[in-house]
Amino acid sequence: MKPLQYSAPESLEQALQVLGEAAAAGGAPGILGGGTDLIIQLRSGRKETGHLVDIKKIPELNVLSYSDSEGLRLGAAVPCAVLGEFQPAVEHYPGLVEGAELIGSTQIQSRATVGGNLCNGSPAADAICSLIVLGAVCVVARPGGQREVPAAGFMTGPGETALQPGELLVEIRVPPPPPNSADAYLRFTPRNEMDIAVAGAAVNLTLESDGATVQSATIAIGAVAPTPLLVEAAGSVLAGKKLEPAALEEAAQASQAAAQPITDMRGPAGYRRHLAGVLTKRALLRAAERIQQG
Repeated sequence: MKPLQYSAPESLEQALQVLGEAAAAGGAPGILGGGTDLIIQLRSGRKETGHLVDIKKIPELNVLSYSDSEGLRLGAAVPCAVLGEFQPAVEHYPGLVEGAELIGSTQIQSRATVGGNLCNGSPAADAICSLIVLGAVCVVARPGGQREVPAAGFMTGPGETALQPGELLVEIRVPPPPPNSADAYLRFTPRNEMDIAVAGAAVNLTLESDGATVQSATIAIGAVAPTPLLVEAAGSVLAGKKLEPAALEEAAQASQAAAQPITDMRGPAGYRRHLAGVLTKRALLRAAERIQQG
């Protein structure tokens, strides 16, 4: 690694000033949250920067709260391990917590953040699909104010996001879940831990009061396209139906049709497309089971 300038701003204003100065100079500073991706990328030479900006001391990026009216507020610097111990998140967003708890080992999760998982821009990121199906919004700070970016549009390509030079992800806001709803996230990897998804699927499911008929379903798949995909067709085919084999198969086929996998060291394209359908069905059944268990 080359010598680096290091800054640790203690306020959002200071951070934006540092980022603005770097952007004006034509530089691209490295944003250090958990650093579990960034440090590896710098050491391997896949990313270069002359300036590390440590955001862990900024209060706005460490917010973690839940209310029935506002839902979840998750600061960009909150470690995954902290989220996993936050009982309202475990209760109301188990799929999101499932994804966060798959980001590396237990030691990694004490540093890694959901915000960093978003900003790293990996198509196989384990938290993004859950944020998409939950309708999460990313709050982005920039000089002169803030803007909001839907989680579904935050990633724009492999390693690329909607963030502009001088901008900083501050927090993620997730709406409160409606009654009779639950989410779930599943992925397939050759190993249980310390591996990257071959395919993944997240579901946010709402059932009618009978506990069997689908009121709405939102489905996203990951690691099978340049960005995680919201598969609207997979959810729409389920509306008004019960989660019986024929309906589940329709949803699975819609996910398979939307998938755009490549063949790489993790698996051939056809296999990954098949997995997108299998995981869609299993995630739907897991979410339904959670609703029925209350």
